[in-house]
Amino acid sequence: MKKRDQKLQDMFVDWFRGSSPYIHAHRGRTFVITFGGEAVTGSGFDNLIHDIAILHGLGIRLVLVHGARPQIEERLQTRGVETQFVDGLRITDDPALTCVKEAAGAARVEIEALLSMGLANSPMAGVRIRAASGNFVTARPLGVKDGIDYGHTGVVRRVDAAGIEQRLESGAIAIVPPLGYSPTGEVFNLSYADVAASVATALGADKLIALVEAKGVTDSRKRLITSLSPREVDKLLTTRKKLSEDLKQNLKAAVSACRSGVKRCHLIDRQLDGGLLKELFTRDGIGTLISAEPYEETRTARIDDVVGLLGLIEPLEEKGILVRRSRELIETEIDRFTLMERDGMVVACAALYPYQQESMAELACVVVHPEYRGSDRGERLLAHMEAVAAKQGIRNLFILTTQSAQWFKERGYLPGTLKELPMLKRKLYNYQRKSKVFIKSL
Repeated sequence: MKKRDQKLQDMFVDWFRGSSPYIHAHRGRTFVITFGGEAVTGSGFDNLIHDIAILHGLGIRLVLVHGARPQIEERLQTRGVETQFVDGLRITDDPALTCVKEAAGAARVEIEALLSMGLANSPMAGVRIRAASGNFVTARPLGVKDGIDYGHTGVVRRVDAAGIEQRLESGAIAIVPPLGYSPTGEVFNLSYADVAASVATALGADKLIALVEAKGVTDSRKRLITSLSPREVDKLLTTRKKLSEDLKQNLKAAVSACRSGVKRCHLIDRQLDGGLLKELFTRDGIGTLISAEPYEETRTARIDDVVGLLGLIEPLEEKGILVRRSRELIETEIDRFTLMERDGMVVACAALYPYQQESMAELACVVVHPEYRGSDRGERLLAHMEAVAAKQGIRNLFILTTQSAQWFKERGYLPGTLKELPMLKRKLYNYQRKSKVFIKSL
């Protein structure tokens, strides 16, 4: 076997092993996946359907909510019908409603056809997936708003969660079009993002995943923002005037779902091939996560964090960078440790040992996982530990290091001597390691 082929196989094995925690975590969960009509007509839609089929095969309960805007536009142009948009919503008159119903039906049929594909030598060979659609959404007219009559454009009134649950329990993928129905038999044109948020909320879904047309949520330097809180999204929607309408609508929907009990909402560039799998089965993903709960948090360690801490510090102990600590010692001193946790993984830690009589404290075991050292986590953790020490009345913080002196010097720690340390620490000093002393006044 060629070295290149062996390397590719090894990379696949590493990825597959790394994805296993997510495979177990996602099984039996309910995900609402939403995408616009642009995705349905896009060249990569068959690959997206294949990835959706993989999720279904892994035991994930799926609801697909689709849009149909380009399909509607095509029919409007063919018939010479013009419509207007206000605040991202189409004003739907009688001729436009006919086009909306036709377009939504055509998009749904296209999705069902691809889900039914089981050709040999294709990713869906031997797969049999049932798709179920229906009148799951009850709607009401948006009516007249700010003097504008929106016609047959509506808003979600109620979602038949029991009906969708019944389809999911039978093993089917539920498909929900951007249409709503009234008890009197009227049909309304709905925002697919609003429908998706309402469905996710009604089902108590574990995730709402939006495949958006934009490159994702980026900062002022065009860098992807990987995680946001609902409050941060509110601010972004207020301050950023150049967001695409599609991205804006999906951000609003994600925040609404988050505040209504959906734990995690993901926004992914739908044009990234395999983006859905990368977002769900890798720790960092490739999209933007909006979460009511902190995706990454800094907190005091607990006894059940011992294994994670050991996994983080043992490689540095083996290199002689850190003093060896037994599991028993870490368990005894667990309340001394602070950690950064990212999606269940300990990515950084530090320990604080105060000497109250001298108003000093030792900062020890400062570690950042190798995969996260290119970020500012070390600086943030250090600032957090310094703040904790200051609240405890500590005036001077000291560290003992053999290989990280420059990093601490750049952050305000000055060379010190052994004589400046608390007496108890001097007695415990390991002269064989010859650690250098650095001290910072708080």
